[in-house]
Amino acid sequence: MTIADTTYAPPVNRASQILAASMVGTTIEFFDFYIYATAAVLVFPHLFFPESDPTSALLQSFATFSIAFFARPIGAAIFGHFGDRIGRKATLVAALMTMGISTVAIGALPTYASIGVWAPLLLALCRLGQGLGLGGEWGGAVLLATEHAPKGKKSWFGMFPQLGAPVGFIFASGIFLALTEFMTNEQFFAYGWRIPFLASAVLVIFGLFVRLKITETPEFARAIERAERVAVPVVDLFRSHKLALLLGTMAALATFVLFYLMTVFSLGWGTHHLGYSREEFLILQMIGVIFFAVFIPIAGRLCDRYGVRKIMLIVTAIIAAFSFTIAPLFAGGTAGVVTMLVLGFAAMGLTYGPLGTALSLPFPTAVRYTGSSLTFNIAGIFGASLAPYIATWLASTYGFQAVGYYLAISAAITFVGFLFIPAAGEK
Repeated sequence: MTIADTTYAPPVNRASQILAASMVGTTIEFFDFYIYATAAVLVFPHLFFPESDPTSALLQSFATFSIAFFARPIGAAIFGHFGDRIGRKATLVAALMTMGISTVAIGALPTYASIGVWAPLLLALCRLGQGLGLGGEWGGAVLLATEHAPKGKKSWFGMFPQLGAPVGFIFASGIFLALTEFMTNEQFFAYGWRIPFLASAVLVIFGLFVRLKITETPEFARAIERAERVAVPVVDLFRSHKLALLLGTMAALATFVLFYLMTVFSLGWGTHHLGYSREEFLILQMIGVIFFAVFIPIAGRLCDRYGVRKIMLIVTAIIAAFSFTIAPLFAGGTAGVVTMLVLGFAAMGLTYGPLGTALSLPFPTAVRYTGSSLTFNIAGIFGASLAPYIATWLASTYGFQAVGYYLAISAAITFVGFLFIPAAGEK
């Protein structure tokens, strides 16, 4: 046997293995995130803020929901630092564990009836942990896919972690529907709501098993060989890539606003003001989410063929047009609500599918984890954290059409972001 025969060569990840690893983590992460969003509407106002009137309790619950979005940029900076310094794989494993532990802990929390004001405080602390974990997860999962992508397929590879969003949503809504079907209201509020949070432990273990089998991305390995890593990625990012960070944040704004209008806000408004039961509205949302999932790969193909910038500008214009249909459709009975959800989630798939690729393109490998993660998660503060709260206030104060104007303004800001973002038009 020759010396060459015994030389160690690192294992090469198969495309299917990489795409599965990138998608499974975001599926779990978004499952954890969505079960909190659903519980924030259906459970927490009753069990963690019981001394408030119904509207105040819902708004306080939305406030804890928003905490994670303020934690996500911090998570992006922390995990991004290690992702750009030591590698994508190890950082993704740590982010998944942070999110998973925080979610399981929520399922074990005592309620306000047991420990008083400590209950919402501990809930907020766990929500903070969820935000830190998700802040580090998303960017790494996108880079795991796109940094393995062959030429001309970055958007196609990059849409696989994005598919974790609708899949996680379907799992989250499905488990709440099952609990509604097989439990009485008393059983659900006594212990049933805890099951999705505790069951997350099984999903996290599975996700870790898949993640630990992969190797480092080729682009990051080359960055190590060429000594391209920087000492503190976040400092280099704000020193040399401020414009890309600002425009990327603008470009992601409408995606967040649209999604949380279609999910958290519509669920809260539909069950509290339009008389739908929890089960009825979750079923309607799941119909819409199917279109969300279908249009994500369609958008990936279109962006690889025609360019990210061109497709995202067109999609953003579609979102702006859709914003003026929200009010009449939501007031149009069940048929109108279903139509609104289908159209909204289809537009969501078109904008969300290529978003990871669009936000990672402007940044060099040395700061890409930090840059794409911070861009995405800072946009989450402005576009998602306050969206359910703002929309509920606008609808209550100025009428439902004001919610549509809110989305239209967000789309206008996003259009400007995509018009000027560096490298977003690359195929």
